[in-house]
Amino acid sequence: MPRPLKELLKDIIGEKAARAVGAFDLIGDIAVIRIPEELRAHSEIIGKTLMKINKNVKSVWAQIGPVEGDFRIRELVHIAGEKRSETIYKENGCIFKVDVTKVFFTPRLSQERKRIADLVSDNETVFNMFAGVGTFSIVIAKKKFAVVHSSEINPHAYNYMVENISLNKLKGMVIPYLNDAAEVAEKLEGKADRVLMPLPEKAIEYYKYAIKTLKNHGFVHIYLHISYPKGSNENDALIKGSDLIPTGKVIYYRVVRQVGPRTVQAVYDVEINKDL
Repeated sequence: MPRPLKELLKDIIGEKAARAVGAFDLIGDIAVIRIPEELRAHSEIIGKTLMKINKNVKSVWAQIGPVEGDFRIRELVHIAGEKRSETIYKENGCIFKVDVTKVFFTPRLSQERKRIADLVSDNETVFNMFAGVGTFSIVIAKKKFAVVHSSEINPHAYNYMVENISLNKLKGMVIPYLNDAAEVAEKLEGKADRVLMPLPEKAIEYYKYAIKTLKNHGFVHIYLHISYPKGSNENDALIKGSDLIPTGKVIYYRVVRQVGPRTVQAVYDVEINKDL
């Protein structure tokens, strides 16, 4: 059994420094790791050590900035292995081509993508407002006989989504749009059974467009980043988040993942009845 990364690094850069090394994501054969500024001088040895304990990793990139901008890009620098940022990632019986430097992608939502797909019924019309490279949309369409309209404004992510639709043989089941979600909502007014909003930074702002696309009865899955003060806890954050949702009945919620100190990403399943 290989020793954990932090344990190996402790022998090389010291216990205190090793504790500061951040978590890493495995995306296909590429690893993306957070390295704090004070340890950047050790980036290469950290990357090589990571490859030593993960034999399938061929390239390591360090995240040195937050996810930001309309395209949700994070600043990455290559630190070890092949200087390659494109890879093939497999999840839930689907395959995805992705470039970690051009699009935002996280494997940490794999169980959430499966959960949503399990909720969808055959013959539903779904609108994914912030589709990225098509992960949520493709997992749904692979699992259920449903049409998923998928909007994305990052042209790199859109192009990968189109390619991923083809790779998974889902042409006609996942319909891609290189448009802002608000524009696509105009075309889909009153046609959707379910709307996905997996972009916390814009979820509340675009909620009115999600409602617009729904039939008289439907569901919205909205993802939010919720922070909570010292002395509080995740459950307090979840309750606080439900108060932010303008309309509808919250029928389920949970923490999806930790995204920062005392900050979580949470999902809220909201039932909408327009006749009430």
